[in-house]
Amino acid sequence: MSSSKSRTQIWDEWRDLVNMAPKELSDWLETDESHSVGDSRDGESTGHASGRRIVEIKRTDKSDLSDDQWDHMATVVGYIKRHLSQGGPDTGIETSDWRYSLMNWGHDPCKS
Repeated sequence: MSSSKSRTQIWDEWRDLVNMAPKELSDWLETDESHSVGDSRDGESTGHASGRRIVEIKRTDKSDLSDDQWDHMATVVGYIKRHLSQGGPDTGIETSDWRYSLMNWGHDPCKS
């Protein structure tokens, strides 16, 4: 595993930060807003592709997760933490690219 964190740490942070349910994230990934953000190569942004993997991971029992899935979970946690530390816009957060990008990675900053 490439992360220096234990699986327990990754799991705890994942559960805290990935706050969108699988169906909610899957539905979001179908929207124009979801497709409108991120670095797009081959027609799909990194975050959008990550979102599809997150849905799959969230639908997998913890005991059945592969090493690759654990590595992706650590990547997702790192991305969300970095993105949140940059801070969002002062106004209009609900329709901001900042929020849309985070949502592609399974985190909706407008949820309490």
